[in-house]
Amino acid sequence: MPDGFSAGDTAFVLISAALVMLMTPGLAFFYGGMVRAKSTLNMLAMSFLSLGIVSVLWVLYGYSLSFGSDSFAGLIGNLDHLGMRGLGLDELTGSIPVTAFALFQLMFAVITPALISGAVADRARFAAWGLFIALWVTVVYFPVAHWVFFFDGGHGGWLGDRNGVIDFAGGTAVHINAGVAGLALCLVLGKRIGFKKDPMRPHSLPLVMLGSGLLWFGWFGFNAGSALAANGVAAMAMVNTQVATGAALVGWLVYERFRHGAFTTLGAASGAVAGLVAITPACGSVSPIGAVAIGLVAGAVCCAAVSLKYRWGFDDSLDVVGVHAVGGAVGSLLVGLFATGGVGQGVKGLFYGGGIGQLGKQAMGVAVVAAYSFVLSWLLAKAVDRLVGFRVSGEVETAGIDQAEHAESAYDFTAVGAGLARALPGLAAAAATSAAERSAGRSTERTGERTGVAEPGAAKPAVQPAEKRTEVDAR
Repeated sequence: MPDGFSAGDTAFVLISAALVMLMTPGLAFFYGGMVRAKSTLNMLAMSFLSLGIVSVLWVLYGYSLSFGSDSFAGLIGNLDHLGMRGLGLDELTGSIPVTAFALFQLMFAVITPALISGAVADRARFAAWGLFIALWVTVVYFPVAHWVFFFDGGHGGWLGDRNGVIDFAGGTAVHINAGVAGLALCLVLGKRIGFKKDPMRPHSLPLVMLGSGLLWFGWFGFNAGSALAANGVAAMAMVNTQVATGAALVGWLVYERFRHGAFTTLGAASGAVAGLVAITPACGSVSPIGAVAIGLVAGAVCCAAVSLKYRWGFDDSLDVVGVHAVGGAVGSLLVGLFATGGVGQGVKGLFYGGGIGQLGKQAMGVAVVAAYSFVLSWLLAKAVDRLVGFRVSGEVETAGIDQAEHAESAYDFTAVGAGLARALPGLAAAAATSAAERSAGRSTERTGERTGVAEPGAAKPAVQPAEKRTEVDAR
């Protein structure tokens, strides 16, 4: 190997790439548990489809557009690396092979469109979703990745390298990008049938918790691996990831308890993800105390933000906007306050004597990525809808998208035998009693479909007969 090669750094980045890859199945479980049972497989498949499509496009031209030598004043990479051409075994970036770096960045490209899928749960045609992924990563993700992640001594991407916007691991390029794209998609596709009327609570909170745990685990590779070396910056990024996530979990639960009257497991899982999102742009630039502050703020703010869809009338099914767009913006902006100058890029934020300049740069990065992503995502979604039809029919949506799109069901109740059939009447009666108690009690003050109850001020469904309610809940 050439001079400068580090086996330890290379192993660290390769392991980090594997951890980031694990985040996409983790996201699939997280989203899969949050939807109703009739949409579980479709939600899982939407994330897995991204693994296939983006991996192929990355080799063909995605890496070249994202990390090829600069073209058009930092707007996009050139085509020198089409088909990964020119990435020899002995070529290094820093102390690792370029191929290891390309693999690591591929995993970022894979999970970003998968994040968007939660905004259109229950109602997107699978083939149309695949077409949208291919178009979106080409027109939106690859250019933004070049703006933010490509560094070439001041001649690279125009946001990160030329203008000094700090995004250590993808708060803008991944989370704001995906969150705002999710908003555009849910506006194009429209609301689900029964939005704010029918119960749409998660069908499997254990699956949600499992997915959240896998995301948390994989995120250590996402953030620490972005140091591209097994060094002190990577260690600090990992510490900050852990403490910010814990703080956000607490912040979400505390806000939820005071606002809605309960500590929920869904809130704990969502708070953890909000913290992971918020610390992503900041993990290499702040101290652990700053990371705690960012996590607490992000947990409370994101918990409040998930209710905006009821006030503003957009159906962001799984809170992609409230968690990823808002969380990414919170973390990106707070870099301008909490950057210490002692780690990472050496830039100080306002609270450490650096003035307001970096905060202004961070705000510019947030605004530019959000505007670009929203406009292009809306146009692409409209084009896909016009070409092939993006939304399933009302009949398919009501009956269940799993059977219509995949000819499968996540839960085959006929396979468990007569024992379940004998138990169902008792289960239905217990469900009726529980639902009646919830309808009459404090649960009516909790947050919307996250717990199956309409947002305060919205119409609340009457208690239904047991057999009808069981049918609705199963959907």
